Amino acid sequence: MMFLNFLDELRAAGIQASMKEHLLLLEALDRDVISRTPEDFYYLSRAVYVKDEGLLDRFDQVFAKVFKGIATSFAAQAADIPADWLRAVAEKYLTPEEMAAIESLGSWDEIMETLKQRLEEQEGRHQGGSKWIGTGGTSPYGNAGFNPEGVRIGGESKHKRALKVWDQREFRNLDNTKELGTRNIKIALRRLRKFAREGAADELDIDATIDGTARQGWLDVHMRPERRNAVKLLLFLDVGGSMDPFIKLCEELFSAATTEFKNLEFFYFHNCPYEGVWKDNKRRFSERTLMWDVLHKYGHDYKLVFVGDASMSPYEITHPGGSVEHFNEESGAVWLHRMTTTYPATVWLNPVPENQWGYSQSIKIIRELVNDRMYPLSLAGLDDAMRELTRKR
Repeated sequence: MMFLNFLDELRAAGIQASMKEHLLLLEALDRDVISRTPEDFYYLSRAVYVKDEGLLDRFDQVFAKVFKGIATSFAAQAADIPADWLRAVAEKYLTPEEMAAIESLGSWDEIMETLKQRLEEQEGRHQGGSKWIGTGGTSPYGNAGFNPEGVRIGGESKHKRALKVWDQREFRNLDNTKELGTRNIKIALRRLRKFAREGAADELDIDATIDGTARQGWLDVHMRPERRNAVKLLLFLDVGGSMDPFIKLCEELFSAATTEFKNLEFFYFHNCPYEGVWKDNKRRFSERTLMWDVLHKYGHDYKLVFVGDASMSPYEITHPGGSVEHFNEESGAVWLHRMTTTYPATVWLNPVPENQWGYSQSIKIIRELVNDRMYPLSLAGLDDAMRELTRKR
């Protein structure tokens, strides 16, 4: 019954756990593929149910709720805590001195029995004292108190001496509803991968070497090219002006992209791309690359990603001479049309919150020009953008 509740809670949290996966977990337990410890069960169930790294934090919260008591606050109700789990944790984490201190209560079984009785007897939340399970005080049970034989259930540890931190969440920064960071950006970008073996054969092919050696009767070494991400990416970054508040976010995106994509080319522009872009902002006026050269040099198989707030005067997009820096003979809209035509796989990442897009006329225009493929520069938005680029061939 507890496992079915676990499945229901996972689904309620947005984790797509199917009955097939549930049966797989039960089969693994039935065949004793793990030792009977809470840690092994945690990692096994996480491997079975979680297919997206962005859901790890949600899984931790559900696991804490179902198997570790209430994660967010302590409720005055009985909790089913497996004694053998606690005992295994104690043997793993307690020092010999702390294990010896437990003897002050008589024995480990006595601690567990006392804990069970007090969970059954207690009728309300308890604060302070030395007997009841609650918060503060010197009781060995509950949280925020001090006792070398402590068992913490819920709450936050104050003295770091509990036998088990039941509601610890290891992957808190991987929740896909949280803010971006370089690590999270890398995870999202990994959706846009297509591996291929190209170049020099400088990696040992173990399988082919073993097979060849077995067939020939002597050592037959086989080499192969390294497996690399074959996706080609063009990254255009808006710099200056209204983009200044988003410098840190763009730096994190750029850092993650250069790590994940070996075939990456980047250029800078301001507000809207025109006939010239650049690679060094210090030489933006003296060393520019013609947009025509970009369109002719990089093939249609490149994925094109714009990063910018799309916030400007509408004339900068729709009219010749609309640029605030130079006289552009052709409008930004003309150049955007050429770029999206040349590169069918195009998305625009906007750091401005999506709920504010409707107040800007320029954002509406840019969004239309990129065929409604504008996404917020958030983890969820980046994930959607990578899915879109994967669909486009």
